[in-house]
Amino acid sequence: METALAKTPEKRQVVFLTILLLLWEADSETIRYSMPEETDSGYLVANLAKDLGLRVGELATRGAQIHSKGNKELLQLDAETGNLFLKEKLDREVLCGVTDPCVLHFQLILENPVQFFQTDLQITDINDHSPEFHHREMLLKIPESAHPGAVFPLNAAQDSDIGSNAVQNYTVSPSLHFHVITQSRADGRKYPELVLDRALDREEQPELTLTLTAVDGGSPPKSGSTTVRIEVVDINDNAPQFVQSLYEVQVPENSPLHALVVTVFARDLDEGPYGNVAYSLFQGDAASQPFVIDEITGEIRLSDELDFEVNSHYNIEIAATDGGGLLGKCTVAVQVLDVNDNAPELTIRKLTIPIPENSPETVVAVFSVSDSDSGDNGRMVCSIPDHLPFLLKPTFKNYYTLMTEGPLDRESRAEYNITITVTDKGTPTLTTQHTITMQVSDVNDNAPTFTQTSYTLFVQENNSPALHIGTISATDSDSGSNAHITYSLLPTQDPQLALDSLISINADNGQLFALRALDYEALQTFEFHVGATDQGSPALSSQALVRVLVLDANDNAPFVLYPLQNASAPCTELLPRAAEPGYLVTKVVAVDRDSGQNAWLSFQLLKATEPGLFSVWAHNGEVRTSRLLSERDAPKHRLLLLVKDNGDPPRSASVTLHVLLVDGFSQPYLPLPEVARDPAQDDDVLTLYLVIALASVSSIFLLSVLLFVGVRLCRRARATSLSGFSLPEGHFPDHLIDVSGTGTVQSYQYEVCLRGGTGTNEFKFVKPLFPNVETQAGAESENAVVRNSFGFY
Repeated sequence: METALAKTPEKRQVVFLTILLLLWEADSETIRYSMPEETDSGYLVANLAKDLGLRVGELATRGAQIHSKGNKELLQLDAETGNLFLKEKLDREVLCGVTDPCVLHFQLILENPVQFFQTDLQITDINDHSPEFHHREMLLKIPESAHPGAVFPLNAAQDSDIGSNAVQNYTVSPSLHFHVITQSRADGRKYPELVLDRALDREEQPELTLTLTAVDGGSPPKSGSTTVRIEVVDINDNAPQFVQSLYEVQVPENSPLHALVVTVFARDLDEGPYGNVAYSLFQGDAASQPFVIDEITGEIRLSDELDFEVNSHYNIEIAATDGGGLLGKCTVAVQVLDVNDNAPELTIRKLTIPIPENSPETVVAVFSVSDSDSGDNGRMVCSIPDHLPFLLKPTFKNYYTLMTEGPLDRESRAEYNITITVTDKGTPTLTTQHTITMQVSDVNDNAPTFTQTSYTLFVQENNSPALHIGTISATDSDSGSNAHITYSLLPTQDPQLALDSLISINADNGQLFALRALDYEALQTFEFHVGATDQGSPALSSQALVRVLVLDANDNAPFVLYPLQNASAPCTELLPRAAEPGYLVTKVVAVDRDSGQNAWLSFQLLKATEPGLFSVWAHNGEVRTSRLLSERDAPKHRLLLLVKDNGDPPRSASVTLHVLLVDGFSQPYLPLPEVARDPAQDDDVLTLYLVIALASVSSIFLLSVLLFVGVRLCRRARATSLSGFSLPEGHFPDHLIDVSGTGTVQSYQYEVCLRGGTGTNEFKFVKPLFPNVETQAGAESENAVVRNSFGFY
């Protein structure tokens, strides 16, 4: 007796597994995936373990299996990782034909404990078929009496694709007589109609040839073409007319091949060849409609088996053409009748959801079953899986109650999918299943758990305020308010870190925001803790460490340490004329507050008074001579260097060097005269103001001197005329003017120039321009500098 009882659960499990393998369309929560057709085998469809909320390896330990309808193995499951792979390349047209959407149903069954998951894989269409015409040439006979605007239907192209990838438009080669328009049928398919633009004249042109092209809506679009040959025939007064414009018939889906569907009839009032009628499927073909028609009798028969689940109705357009080329049409609407075996039906009358986890035996659901069949086909057996903690009890005729065996534990299992199976005793056996998802309500006995014990976030310096820099996340295995998590920043232990001014957190979703712009040079990294608290009673919480790393940006230009560029006077380097090529003149020293490649500096010579005389080493800033010095080289040189970092975008600074060629280092230092100036320096406003002021003062001074001399000369001439040309007594100020014995005035012209490259923008009065007043003393004093507001040489 004990052995028999021990084997009962195993037998029940085998029976239940067998029943599950037959249930392909259960009313359960379905996981849906989508992928395009023609995807190569081995393609990763999804990770079932992750989507089902199972742990890695749980599928293998529970004996997971994938079953597809028809037992055709299209998918392969890696139970260790939970990955679902495509076993072979799928062709939507082979699998589903014209059915849209194309959905493959498969099930995931876990054996220990037994659990059932319904999964759908939708195969989307790609534009892998071009439109095709069934005939390379279409013959159209049009009477010459046809009036402009007459419409002539043409056979449509067939495209195995569906939706926008099917045929969308028709075009015809340019013609003076015709153009084509695209029409839509009731099922959405497009077909062309040829419209006559200009009357035909058989005697002028008895035959025309056009090229009809069908274009689908794919990207890129595909097309197919056929030739339309038009024969212009004599006048035919009457087109065939069907006795009915619409034939409606019903055909059972189990009808045999070649069974007669309906016979259509059309009459033509013309006589002779114009009265002979030939029937054809105008828009029908063997690929899309399982019908053929006898062109003489008009009998429509089945050419293929019908399947109500694939297509429940067909609209067939029948054409009747007389010997003169005139055409009449009718429509045959075929309704496919389903052979109904009446599977059992289940109706839920009462459902209690959710169930508190500490509840004792509780009625979960009350339902009834029914079957419209009679006899054994109407007798039913109802069952549920044996491994679930639920009982199924019959009450009165065809009514059942589903109840728990005892208290449940939500932490071990928060949800149950209870599949109720109803099977009749007919032949063959028909089964109906209904799945009830039962949720167990929670108490707050689990604290929130962060997805990571610590988080590392990166933020670029100089960020905009309120920038989202990352998200922390925690989960709670409880449910409802017990699982509603609130995030907060915990007080930091570092008194130097003003966390409230740096970071804020969204209490609802854990998103972290930088409150202000961060400066890498001031703060490179900081840490803080984040807390997650649920809303249970009492509330439970946990915390995680967040580390923020500030990334450097190239926001600092190089700074030149030597030579300083803000001094009152420029730095002048002395270079002996005997220097060899490669002689180190000086070294430019610069730093950059940035880090990494943003602080990698390179040096470049932009401009020099003597090109080719100096060179700068790109990596260390050393300024060296490139060749031997010659006597023709100018004694004074000005170099403009560029210091550039390696950031993106790069930043730079300029350096100006003055080099003085000397015969030896014992030669005294000479200030540099004016060298070539940059356009920016020439436009310096201060220099312009100084020049204007100097010119004004000089003009006033000269006018004063001339006025004074003129007055004195007038007085002297008057005195001479009165006293015999005797000179007046007194000392005339010789520092203003020199008067010779002849009484003539000698004036001296001086050259005034603005000295360049100095911090004070000094002026110099150089030697007189007239050679007769040039003295040796003046030449020797050229190098003497009196540094005042003005300089005299």
